[in-house]
Amino acid sequence: MSAKASAAIRTPGVERLQAPHAQTREEELEVTLRPRTLDDFVGQERVKRQLAVFVEAARARGEPLDHLLLAGPPGLGKTSLAEIVARELGVAFVQTAGPALERKGDVASYLTALEPRSVFFVDEIHRLPRAVEETFYPAMEDRRLPITVGQGAGARVITLDLPPFTLVGATTRTGLLTTPLRDRFGVTIRLELYPEEELARIVHRSARILGVAIADQAAAEIARRSRGTPRVANRLLRRVRDYAEVVGGGEIDLAVARAALELLEIDEVGLDRTDRAILAAICRDFGGGPVGLSTLAAAVGEEPDTIEDVYEPYLLQRGLLARTPRGRVATERAFRHLGATPPARARALF
Repeated sequence: MSAKASAAIRTPGVERLQAPHAQTREEELEVTLRPRTLDDFVGQERVKRQLAVFVEAARARGEPLDHLLLAGPPGLGKTSLAEIVARELGVAFVQTAGPALERKGDVASYLTALEPRSVFFVDEIHRLPRAVEETFYPAMEDRRLPITVGQGAGARVITLDLPPFTLVGATTRTGLLTTPLRDRFGVTIRLELYPEEELARIVHRSARILGVAIADQAAAEIARRSRGTPRVANRLLRRVRDYAEVVGGGEIDLAVARAALELLEIDEVGLDRTDRAILAAICRDFGGGPVGLSTLAAAVGEEPDTIEDVYEPYLLQRGLLARTPRGRVATERAFRHLGATPPARARALF
């Protein structure tokens, strides 16, 4: 087994093995706050019901779970669900990411090292190079891995048999997956943004784990500004806790939460400085749009993929932004959120 593969493998009941580099305090906290079972996982009730049935059926048959694709915006719990699936099945969990698999040999080093029925988790699977992606096709369908030995006229292909395993892919961009890869997943599940009441429950749970007292109103305020995303809720909670320890005596009430979030420049609907910069660029610099994604990215100093994957989903959900064939358009609500008067065209469209 390669050092890279062994560093990524975890077995049931065992915490994450030591990574090649030391975890930061923030990374350790992120791991601590993750739910360990489907019962601990707050929200996504439809997803949990589906997974519970599929996991129980696979466990009863003593077979690996069918290959699973988890889709949805960042921070909704795709990695946590993959770990939970492995834990519920009682099998090893092996984790990597699409950009880390640069060559066919990288895939081979992982797949040949798998224990039977392991869960092999590939985050950002839409970013697999095409040649590497094709290596997964026979592995997923037939549990076989063709390997080319030698070069030129003397090259020959040998086929390695693989143990039964479950590939769990996670993606924020389902549309970038090729049809051959997408069709090889037996189960496809999409996670949705969280309502505020579920985020408030997550904040309370995380506060208990962190050992910090938080009022119900403060938890609701953090949830309201968390963009429908548990990862953001936990990040804001940690920063509010820091503020409470320095300024507020350690306990988080509504006043402390609001003061901390104001310091972080997170407004009442969860927009941060970059969100507002995106809206301001469209509303003020481009007259409300339409404006192309690459032009918008250049205007705010962000990568187009970052705007599309991280910022746009929430702005669209809040009704502040619209996509059109000609580009992004700010809605009347966006103008009013910035304290600007919408032009007549915006009022007519929205």
